[in-house]
Amino acid sequence: MALFTKKVGIIVAVCTAIIVVIVSLTLIESQTITPTIMPTSSSSILKLESSAFREGDTIPKKFTCDGSEISPALLVSGVPKGAKSLTLFLEDPDTSMGTFTHWVVFNIDPKTTTVEEGMPKTSPTFGTEGKNSAGTVEYLSPCPPSGSHRYIFTLYALDIKLSLAEGSTKEAVIEAMKGHVLAETKLMGMYERK
Repeated sequence: MALFTKKVGIIVAVCTAIIVVIVSLTLIESQTITPTIMPTSSSSILKLESSAFREGDTIPKKFTCDGSEISPALLVSGVPKGAKSLTLFLEDPDTSMGTFTHWVVFNIDPKTTTVEEGMPKTSPTFGTEGKNSAGTVEYLSPCPPSGSHRYIFTLYALDIKLSLAEGSTKEAVIEAMKGHVLAETKLMGMYERK
């Protein structure tokens, strides 16, 4: 009887460990911001920076709902040869309802090296805007309801120009990008309302 009880205990411990691993993997997978889109060729060193904040720093109030609500200046470098367009997303993965998309812009000229502050209002030729998670076609500034949130700019270099209309959803943009990503880079800033 003692041997049987010991074997049952071992089986229960192993099953518990397996369940913990499965739940952990599920939680990690649910944290993904956008689906991974594998580059179609070896990536160049695509870089996205901002003159307003550094990687991991606080996004200045000016670029949030507590300020002027305009997009920060972005600096682009290392666009691979053969790129026909760039796509840019701004996402907040820390909302209680999952990832919130603040900005979708596609068909940006691959020769772009600077995205000026306040784009695209400052330039109607900047690119084509898609729908954000609020269903509007515009930049929505960081505005966390509580606590500190991460805001992640993701830039993709594509080997095609996307045949999508203004107001396309992020999901439609991601689907059209599949198999056409040459390189990808991210820039993350933090914001917490005081």
